[in-house]
Amino acid sequence: MQRACGKAILLGEHAVVHGVPALVVGLDRGVEAVALPAPSASESTLSINHDLVATSAQDHDLALAFRALLAEAAPPSPVQVQVASALPVGAGVGSSAALGVAIARALAEAFALPPSLDRDLAHALSWERIFHGNPSGIDTAAAACGGCLLYTRGSPAEPLRLRSPLSLAIAYSGYGSSTRTMVESVARQKERRPAVFAKQLDAIRSLVSNARLALEAGDLVGLGKLMDLNQMILAGWMLSTGEIEQLCALAREAGALGAKLTGAGGGGCVVALCDGDPGPILGAWRGGGFTCFASTVSSLRRGFAPWHRAMLAGKKIFLRIAVRKNVQERPCSARQREAAAA
Repeated sequence: MQRACGKAILLGEHAVVHGVPALVVGLDRGVEAVALPAPSASESTLSINHDLVATSAQDHDLALAFRALLAEAAPPSPVQVQVASALPVGAGVGSSAALGVAIARALAEAFALPPSLDRDLAHALSWERIFHGNPSGIDTAAAACGGCLLYTRGSPAEPLRLRSPLSLAIAYSGYGSSTRTMVESVARQKERRPAVFAKQLDAIRSLVSNARLALEAGDLVGLGKLMDLNQMILAGWMLSTGEIEQLCALAREAGALGAKLTGAGGGGCVVALCDGDPGPILGAWRGGGFTCFASTVSSLRRGFAPWHRAMLAGKKIFLRIAVRKNVQERPCSARQREAAAA
């Protein structure tokens, strides 16, 4: 059985696609996978949370990603891959990357290959390209490594040593979004106003640099303020929504040191930095009708919470993963449609 983390980006999403560093953490929820010899010699199969969702002969996105990963891994015979996931799809917490990393590791384990981070990342990126087109690699790095990382596209992730563990709360807005669509929307804003966009990237670069210092010094109050400032820039890129803003406001009112969207935006999740106990923030979110959970992050990768054992027993802990074509996505607002079309 092989594992991979979910992720939350503390600062720098979207900017990381354009070469700006980002801060990302691995969550103690994620994905587990095992690969077994296929009973049939004809094709490989992929099951997620007990449901058969793809074969190597199908043509929907999940099957294409599975086939791309198999082409990279080149197993000598067909396999039956079984996955348990506790991550929502299209929500900015690295579901697809965690799937890719866990499956890549399961295939290597099945055929007695020695551990290799570089191989795991390369195979998982072949999976990610089907869903995201031009992934930065930050999600796969967090899925594979866990902990807290400073990530710059094209460079190895740099693990950061934290003064103390981070207490985070994660809430789901109720609908997902397409990372590819949101990344392309931001890219069009860069094309339309390159000078303004360059200044915004510089601002995020400064926020990330100061956030690293805050993390290493244990300055959680300062880190929270930097997260709030990053959220303002992301909202200016038309990536926030009414639900995301509501979640951020509820978190801050309940004592969060900072709160922002995490991932692509346009839906998905919000991450809040807690001043110790996440309970009041989780309570405020649940009172507003939102699904949420807590996660603790330390310098070194932590063990996984026992979600996977219950999931393998058939219980639903968070949100059942689905074939991407069936994922519910919230229609863009008029403001977002205008930004995407510009």
